[in-house]
Amino acid sequence: MKYLIALAFLAILASLGSALFFMMKDGRDGKPKSSNMARALAFRVGFSILVFACILIGWKLGYLHPTGIPAGK
Repeated sequence: MKYLIALAFLAILASLGSALFFMMKDGRDGKPKSSNMARALAFRVGFSILVFACILIGWKLGYLHPTGIPAGK
């Protein structure tokens, strides 16, 4: 489960990088703008939802354990 979450985080970063690339390159030299940047950002949102769902499922199934400050102190 931890590997799936790490992979999804890498996918989020790759999606942000590709959105930056398309933002900088689309619409130059008289070419029309494409929807590549919006598509890359939509994938980022999907990957973020996937990470959130994986964390919740992993916690519910006992694969991930919370650490830190105990509740109520």
